[in-house]
Amino acid sequence: MLSKQKTMEALTKMYDMFPEAHGELKHRNPYELLIAVILSAQATDVSVNKATPALFEAFPTPEKLAAAPIDDIIPKIKTIGLYRNKAKNIKACAQQLMDRFSGQVPQTREELISLPGVGRKTANVVLGDAFGIPAIAVDTHVERVTKRLRICKLNASVLEVEETLMRKVPKELWVKTHHTLIFFGRYHCTARSPRCEVCPLLDMCQDGKNRMKEKTLNVK
Repeated sequence: MLSKQKTMEALTKMYDMFPEAHGELKHRNPYELLIAVILSAQATDVSVNKATPALFEAFPTPEKLAAAPIDDIIPKIKTIGLYRNKAKNIKACAQQLMDRFSGQVPQTREELISLPGVGRKTANVVLGDAFGIPAIAVDTHVERVTKRLRICKLNASVLEVEETLMRKVPKELWVKTHHTLIFFGRYHCTARSPRCEVCPLLDMCQDGKNRMKEKTLNVK
């Protein structure tokens, strides 16, 4: 695995590549972000961003969403995968916000995870992006990049990936690191066709070196 120093060297190169890395789910407040992140499970940010303007126009507050019939919510998010379950989750989440938190999105991981449809990743995104509270959300991009670079063990669980990054990265950089790893994985170190041949991290990436070696052998 990469040492703490080497991990920061790799991340610094990523910061330079994507200095404007940020969360791409469109939202205007913590409530909208929370609902958008719940909807983004097993869906793309692009598909969520297409659906949420109409959703939030119809239900601009937790109170409105909590009171809405499921049959009124479903048409607003029907273009997103698993829309029936997600409609139930966001309505139940809004009801919990009203019943337990006076319509406000809570600012602790424990309270967020207690809401329907909210897991650790969703909670961490909300903490970091809505409230600026240091957290690292591990999605498929973060997991893929950290394992390819051997920042984390190849067999590490999602929680172990998060804990490894928390040990190796200064707390004040957690949110920035989360967004940068996502941008790096989404736009450069992609799942199927990573751009190893032009990657500034190739010299420290065993996975990339192996991939380039295979390409050379295939050419021969």
